[in-house]
Amino acid sequence: MTAEPSGWSAQAWLTLAGQGSGHQAGATAPLKWLRSYDRGDGYRELPLLHTAGGLVGGDRLQVAITASGDSQALLTTVAAQKVYGSLGRFRQDDTPRWAHQNVVIRLRDQAALEWLPQELVLYGDGLLQQELTVELEAGCSWLGTDVVRLGRSAAGEGLGQGCWRSSLTIRRRDPAAGDRWELVDRLSLDRHALQRQHGMDGQPVLGTLVWAAPDGTGAPALDALVAEGRQLRQGLDGAMALGRLEQGLIARYRGDSTQMARFWFCRLWGLLRQHQGQQRPVLPRVWPFQENPWLDEGRRAAEGFNLNGQCGQALAE
Repeated sequence: MTAEPSGWSAQAWLTLAGQGSGHQAGATAPLKWLRSYDRGDGYRELPLLHTAGGLVGGDRLQVAITASGDSQALLTTVAAQKVYGSLGRFRQDDTPRWAHQNVVIRLRDQAALEWLPQELVLYGDGLLQQELTVELEAGCSWLGTDVVRLGRSAAGEGLGQGCWRSSLTIRRRDPAAGDRWELVDRLSLDRHALQRQHGMDGQPVLGTLVWAAPDGTGAPALDALVAEGRQLRQGLDGAMALGRLEQGLIARYRGDSTQMARFWFCRLWGLLRQHQGQQRPVLPRVWPFQENPWLDEGRRAAEGFNLNGQCGQALAE
């Protein structure tokens, strides 16, 4: 007899009603929204905590976010997400059990949302399927990042029989002209893809950044952002690529360092904030950074930075 499915089934939801209108949020264990912060740059920071410490086969997390009324928010996670190995770990049933994570984001009425979770670590023999769906209206913008380490390479551990599957879809809602797809990006990486030249080529870290720009961001502006964003790779290790979407940007990182991926994505984040006439960001309070991703090594040494985690503060002043 096949064992009944087991694992956590948790939900978190958030509704942002606009500047000055606050928000409503709720969650079921092991998910929990922590206290929000007014960042002083027009954005409200809302950290999401996964209190169980990681995912195992059979776990299901669902997050639903709706933003409207010119709201501006930065959503992040309190710690790196761990996905533990599940293959061969259940005595009564050796059927592969996947962990699932589903996030749905809907933006209306000039809303701007930044979805910047900390990195994900997939342990050997771990199975994760994640889906991120974004729907936005014409005047809205969305910035999202995803950094994943495939296997605990520092401990000499590979993926084993594990696999990471990801689906990212972005759809523009336009009642007059009709809906259109901005991006449909599906990836599946196992131990074979890790070694292939046209896969990860032996590198354990993959990062993706996507910016869905508000309507009116023309091709010349996007081309200029691509050129400047490529310059921001200077001093960083790994293979990095940046290109245009029809109305936005997509960046990829492939290498051996989650720090290098985060540094480049933070630099692009600051660039996009400046392009929109906003302040450069201050890193979230829950991030464990002790270094400034916006400064190269020479400038950091010359200017004597010791920022204790408030890495963006000097640039915001």
